[in-house]
Amino acid sequence: MTQKKRIRTTEFSSDNKGEFVVRFGLNNSPLFSYFAPGRVNLIGEHTDYNGGLVLPCALDMGTTLLIRFNQSHRVRFASTNFHFSATIDRTDLTKKQGHEWINYPIGVMNQFLDKLIPLAGMDLLYSGNIPYGAGLSSSASIEMVTAFALNDLYGTGWTMIDMIKASKKAENEFVGVNCGIMDQFIVGMGQHNHALFLNCDSLDFELVPFDLKSHLLIITNTNKKRGLADSKYNERVEECKKSLQYLNTILSLNNLGELNLETFSKYETLIPDATLRKRARHVVSENRRVVEAKKALKMNDLDYFGKLMYASHDSLRFDYEVTGNELDVLVDESKCIEGVLGSRMTGAGFGGCTVTLIMKDKIKHFISEVSKAYIRKTGLIPEFYPVQIGNGVRSID
Repeated sequence: MTQKKRIRTTEFSSDNKGEFVVRFGLNNSPLFSYFAPGRVNLIGEHTDYNGGLVLPCALDMGTTLLIRFNQSHRVRFASTNFHFSATIDRTDLTKKQGHEWINYPIGVMNQFLDKLIPLAGMDLLYSGNIPYGAGLSSSASIEMVTAFALNDLYGTGWTMIDMIKASKKAENEFVGVNCGIMDQFIVGMGQHNHALFLNCDSLDFELVPFDLKSHLLIITNTNKKRGLADSKYNERVEECKKSLQYLNTILSLNNLGELNLETFSKYETLIPDATLRKRARHVVSENRRVVEAKKALKMNDLDYFGKLMYASHDSLRFDYEVTGNELDVLVDESKCIEGVLGSRMTGAGFGGCTVTLIMKDKIKHFISEVSKAYIRKTGLIPEFYPVQIGNGVRSID
């Protein structure tokens, strides 16, 4: 195991150093600090598991991990965000702990154990400012900060792609969530003031400058419980697989992401079910919008980018049918606010958040007017998070 020097922590993590001592006590081992961002997907929704294109960016909010070795055979987990904490013997790290949050870091640890990397006793304190359940990828943030920390502390030499794949595998196989690779990828590869254009099949990517100029991204949380999200997500995955099977009676495709609109228009009648045709149409048309959005950012054409955001939401609303009343109200109300260029749902849908591109000097008016209309129409109270585009996972020094 590679020994590392003690590192200096930032103000964000040092606020939690006292809490760390309260939870775990004092010892002579150095304390290390790491940070992984949350993410927002700007455009390209429900395309990742179809081998399609996405355009996310990392956020300046995320998860901080404080970690040290404890000279024991136990790994101790705690969080400032969740009441549940646990002490687990190293020999039990292969076992899932109910439905608790610690399954995300444990799943990552299993990836290291599978590579015959022995883990020592450790104390880990997680602290995040990503709104839980908002669809901003708190799970990938926890996974990637754990993978990065273990890779750093144990000197395993994994590349960022290795850590991304290990974190995705942990969520798929250990936690049991059938996610694509986008979340872990942007958490790992994000760069300040850049979006990331990613082909989720080949993993080819390009960092695209995102010059917001006098504009800002604001995330609006519906605060709707997302009871349908998981079941409908899995349902859409299966519908896309069925659509692909019909198309492959003539074509030879690995996934829907390989199709362009022209080819789909020619062969869509191979799909006999109208609902399945709509699902496939969304994936194919959304891929086209992601390509156009990348072009718009490169030309600093934020007006066109905003129009693509609205078009994306319409497709998710009418073809993929994953939005729901609350998200639709937020997007519809945004169209009434001067200075808004575009808005769309982001994440799995059926609750969660919208992301809106708006002029900075219109933020207060947007929050006031959209909030009033949303409360009146849904009975729920929204939350608003103006965000900056940040860097990917890193040690804090």
